Amino acid sequence: MEKTLLYREVAERIAALVAGGTFRIGDRLPSIREMSRQAQVSINTVKVAYSHLEDRCLIEARPQSGYYVCPRPLELPREPKISQKSIEPQGISSSKLVGRLLKDILDGEKIQFGAAIPDPELVPARKLGRILAVSCRNHASESIGYATSPGNARLRSQIARWMFKAGCTLSADELIITSGASEAVFLALQTLCRPGDTVAIGSPIYFNFVQMLQLLNLRVIEIPTSPTEGMHLPTLRQALGTNKIACCVAISNFDNPLGSSLTDARKQELAAMLAAAGVPLIEDDINGDLSHDDERPSVAKAWDREGNILLCSSFSKTLAPGYRVGWIAPGRYLEEALHRKLVTNIASASPTQLAVAEFLANGGYAHHLRVIRKAYAIKLARMADAIGRYFPQGTRVTRPAGGFTLWIELPADVDTVDLYTRAETKKITFAPGRIFSSTRGRFRNCLRLNGAFWSEKNRWAVESLGRMAAKLCEEHS
Repeated sequence: MEKTLLYREVAERIAALVAGGTFRIGDRLPSIREMSRQAQVSINTVKVAYSHLEDRCLIEARPQSGYYVCPRPLELPREPKISQKSIEPQGISSSKLVGRLLKDILDGEKIQFGAAIPDPELVPARKLGRILAVSCRNHASESIGYATSPGNARLRSQIARWMFKAGCTLSADELIITSGASEAVFLALQTLCRPGDTVAIGSPIYFNFVQMLQLLNLRVIEIPTSPTEGMHLPTLRQALGTNKIACCVAISNFDNPLGSSLTDARKQELAAMLAAAGVPLIEDDINGDLSHDDERPSVAKAWDREGNILLCSSFSKTLAPGYRVGWIAPGRYLEEALHRKLVTNIASASPTQLAVAEFLANGGYAHHLRVIRKAYAIKLARMADAIGRYFPQGTRVTRPAGGFTLWIELPADVDTVDLYTRAETKKITFAPGRIFSSTRGRFRNCLRLNGAFWSEKNRWAVESLGRMAAKLCEEHS
């Protein structure tokens, strides 16, 4: 009990001492035995606390010497500026950049820092393959037939049970299986919106959502999003009071690209605010299972009492993106969403639904998450440290508590589209910031990196990006 309850408290006390300057960069920390006496906890608790701080790259162990404070991480990006202009509806300009990026994703010779896809080494491919084979053998007829919408009953039941961890009380009958979270969000937008309607979205937001809104001929109000606190709810409240909004789209946990999350109180506030305004919420929770600690965060849907929230997610970030298993809990819009699913593609693939259902049921998924959560926390911390070492002065980088993407803000004169063109010559990809907004030129000096592909083997690519960014800074000075 002590080990599981006290190690975080000890770790946070040490982190606070580092942040306050009591222990400075390069200082040696008290030995494990000494810290055990000072904190009045067991030696094992201190060992776990030090290991936790190592994972966060705050301290490092030196053989035969002890534990030392690592170089201080970079500061977070500035808070977004809140302005009246941000709540005016806008049309969406198409971006060839997205097509360019998606094309580069298919190039196996390039370092894939661009697409937010999991590390193939952390995908349990063989285990899933065995489960898939056995499931198809044991359920032969079911595996070759349509899993007619709403989808495999066992899978829906397992998802409903899993989401109880996020505060949701769902039944299997309230879920529809989709081909990934993108289809789930697209179904939700089709269900709620008509051409010319206005949608409130966080800014920056996942670039594929921007493309969906353009395809559906929708207008957008961008709500500034903080890298530490998530969507700015006072601005959203103001937008609701001055505009007719068809729906709101939000990523409440470890959002893409910033990695920020809303607190429980702010999720509850968001749910209540939109319900009072009669505006539905499309909530994307695709990264919710990728918290860097053992606690699975709640979702805004947990405070939905009127079926006003359409919750979307998938297993693409945690398991295998190629399995295309996603889902939506559309609340009171269930029948219309189900009809659209049936009309557009009848059903999602049956074999992969069977496999994911079994992986959830046999405990494999929970065990897998324990492994990858720690792995991604370490990858992001080490990539952020490399950015601090190699990128130009003035660079800022997020410190997300979940997911595996980093948002980087370069000096204002740098255009990351120019950087992307130069990076292509080195066979390095990343996502330029401007594709995460519907407003032309916004976030032009920003980029998103996929930290899942960080490794010491790929360190050269981060160093190379940093050098190219520094060169661009020199050219504009």
